[in-house]
Amino acid sequence: MNRCVCTLMAVLLILIYGLVGPREAMAETFVDAVGRHVRINGPPKRIVSLAPSVTEILYYLGLGDRIVGVTMFSDFPRDALAKPRVGSYAHLNVERILELEPDLAVGTKDGNEPNAVALLEQAGLPVYIVNPRHVEDVADTLFSVARLCRVEEKGKRLAESLTSRIKAVKEAVKNLPKPSVFIQINIKPIISVSRHTIHNDVIRLAGGRNVMEDASVTYPTVSVEELLARKPEVIIISSMERGGRFEKAKREWMIWKSIPAVRNNRVYLVNSDILDRPSPRIIDGLETVARLLHPEIGRNQRTE
Repeated sequence: MNRCVCTLMAVLLILIYGLVGPREAMAETFVDAVGRHVRINGPPKRIVSLAPSVTEILYYLGLGDRIVGVTMFSDFPRDALAKPRVGSYAHLNVERILELEPDLAVGTKDGNEPNAVALLEQAGLPVYIVNPRHVEDVADTLFSVARLCRVEEKGKRLAESLTSRIKAVKEAVKNLPKPSVFIQINIKPIISVSRHTIHNDVIRLAGGRNVMEDASVTYPTVSVEELLARKPEVIIISSMERGGRFEKAKREWMIWKSIPAVRNNRVYLVNSDILDRPSPRIIDGLETVARLLHPEIGRNQRTE
C-alpha cells in the first residue's frame, strides 16, 4: 500500500513539474526593500541594473556576465562601460529595457520612477527594489541581491567582510575628538548635505560632525558667509566636477583664512563616486574620510 502511495506521489510530482516547466518549479518569492513581493522563476540570467550603485553591487558579486543593460553613469568597473544603456536611473527607457529581454531588473527606491517600474511589471518583468539609506545598509543590500541571484554563500561572505571593515573604522575612531566637517557636493552653487543623507552617515561613522546636519532641506545651498560663521575644522569637496574645476574649488576656499579648515590646511578633494553611491565602494569612502579626519589612526584602515 505504502509503495503504491509513493509511486502515485512520484507520478504527480512529475506531472506537476512537467506542467509548470523547470524554471517555474524553481520559482521563489522575495520581499524587496519596500515590502513588495517579487516572484523570480529560477536563477536570473539576464539582469538589467536600474542605477549605478546597483551595477556596482552586481559586479562585486561576480555577476557581470549576467548584466544585459545598465543606466547612464554606470562607469565602474570599467567593464560596465560596454553594457547597453537603458536611460538614466531617473528617466528609464522602458522600451529599451524590454528589448533586452531581461528576466530581472534591480532598481532603487530613491531615483527610479514609480511609473516606469509599474510599466515594467505590467510587461511581466520582475523588478526588485533596494533602498540602502545608511552605510551599514550596504552589506544587507548586497546580501539581499546575492540571495535574489542565487549566490547566497558568496554574498554572505562579502557582506561579512564589508561589515567587518565598518566595525574596524568605528573602533579606531570611537575615543577620538569629533572634528566639525563641511562637505561640498556641488561647486556652483555651493551645495552641501543635511543629516538625511548617506554622506552624513559617512561623516558620523568616520568620527566627525557634519556642520550642516541641521539644515532644513536635504541638500542645502550654502553661502560663503554661512560657512565663515559655522567654522568647520575640515572641508571635504566631493563633486562630480573633475579636472581643473575640481582643483579650482579647493583654491577658492584657501583665501578664507578665518575658517579653521583653511587655516590648518585641511581642505581635501575626495572622489565623489566613493561617497555618493550606496555600493560596496562607500566603505572605501568611509575609510578615506576617517583617515582625513583622524590622521592619528595612520594607514591601518584599508582603502582602494
